[in-house]
Amino acid sequence: MRLTVRRLFLWLLFAAVAAVIGILFLLLRQFDASKLGTDFNQRTTGELIRYARIRLMGHQILEPLLLPALAYAETQAQRSPPQLKLPSLAKGQQPQPLPKQRYDAQGLPLAEEPQAGAGPADSSWSELRVSTAAELARAMQSAKPGQTIVLNPGRYRITETLSTGATGQKDLPISVKARQVGQVRLESMTADVFKVSHGFWVFENLQMRGSCPVQSDCKHAFLVQGGARSTVIRNNLMEDFNAHLQVNGDEDEWPDEGLVQFNTFSNSRARDTAAVVAPINIIGASKWRLLDNHISHFVKRGGGQSSFGMLVRGAGHGTRIERNLLICTPQQITQPGIRTGISFGGSASEPRFCRDQQCEFEQRAAVAANNVVAHCNDFGIDVNRSASMLIAHNTLVNTAGIDMRGAKSNGTVYGNLLDGRIRERDGAQIKASMNEVLDLGITLEDADALRLNWRRSVEAVPSHPLVKDDFCGTQRNNATQVGALAELKSACLPRVLDAKSVQP
Repeated sequence: MRLTVRRLFLWLLFAAVAAVIGILFLLLRQFDASKLGTDFNQRTTGELIRYARIRLMGHQILEPLLLPALAYAETQAQRSPPQLKLPSLAKGQQPQPLPKQRYDAQGLPLAEEPQAGAGPADSSWSELRVSTAAELARAMQSAKPGQTIVLNPGRYRITETLSTGATGQKDLPISVKARQVGQVRLESMTADVFKVSHGFWVFENLQMRGSCPVQSDCKHAFLVQGGARSTVIRNNLMEDFNAHLQVNGDEDEWPDEGLVQFNTFSNSRARDTAAVVAPINIIGASKWRLLDNHISHFVKRGGGQSSFGMLVRGAGHGTRIERNLLICTPQQITQPGIRTGISFGGSASEPRFCRDQQCEFEQRAAVAANNVVAHCNDFGIDVNRSASMLIAHNTLVNTAGIDMRGAKSNGTVYGNLLDGRIRERDGAQIKASMNEVLDLGITLEDADALRLNWRRSVEAVPSHPLVKDDFCGTQRNNATQVGALAELKSACLPRVLDAKSVQP
């Protein structure tokens, strides 16, 4: 039989149709079609791509055929951050020292603002000066309430964990600090740089870097545990740890009411570890305040590859996360893994680590307000098994948005500005109002570059009674803008456009 052009075309068409039918058959066998049918509309594009990638792994035919297509689809679905250094927006470690730490009548540490001068020097009795890691270790064991351990300028090689030895007092805390920012650098070769087990300690103006031969061995810059009530960690720079700050209980004691302010947390490269990757990881402790910090580049390459900028869980309550800047990936948002900005609950805690030994709720009565979260390939703010939550006046740029999940989750989502979505699923209950889901590329000056002054304004909303100020610390009026910034042009941000360019 003569093979004509028409017959060749028909044979090729038949083969193509057969191949498509075969691939579809293999896909139906490989994927849980019933689950995809019920969940498809609720899932983000990134979630669907990740689900498809997991299901395809190990399949001899489909994996090499479709994974390149998924990789391409991922690059098209996710916006890459701009190829420039993103501004810190006056968050993270400051060049100026902070005023002397103060406490209220109940012993809760008070938030402070940077000041121009270094402040008065400590008296000769209260000041302990050290020049080596060994001297620092001895001073931390012998320090008494009211004393300040001052590290002389230089680089310190830390090969053993530095542990606290006594409890300070609210009027006489024990401090560890550099006199000026940038003068002291701690290079850690051990799992934990500082282990804080006693209350009323203050750590400030330090720079710490994990330098373990095996990257994953550098776990924490600070491990705060047990009776370390009212610990203050402020104006420090921490780089290259799995969980730079970890807070957890120890022998039925919980280190409540800590303050973390004006710190910079980052990693120079992806963490190759199966351990938790979260620059701030709080388990079970209550009433911590996380303010004015700058967190970035927390990519996880090992294990399940899920990482978090701030992870709060373990049946604590009353955490306040306010005025922070979180950038999941300053470059290359399509790096492997799943990155969430702020998470209450994460993927759920093991009951043995929880404050109530049950973890019926991961967190209660917590607040996330006035934060800027950007360039995350998952949700900017995530709430799992947490109750009575307030998610208010946050600006989320290039994230999946706000997610509240689990039958036990409920809360108020108010006055947020985002370009993702607000999602409730698996029985969660959201009371949402006054939020704006917009194209931030035309709403703000240059959202992806974190130039967040308004280009096109929206109608002001009533201020929330539990959110008094904004990302810059500016007092909110009765009528305020949605998102982290109360004003159309904020004093703490660099100005690119003049006021006349703001369009209604």
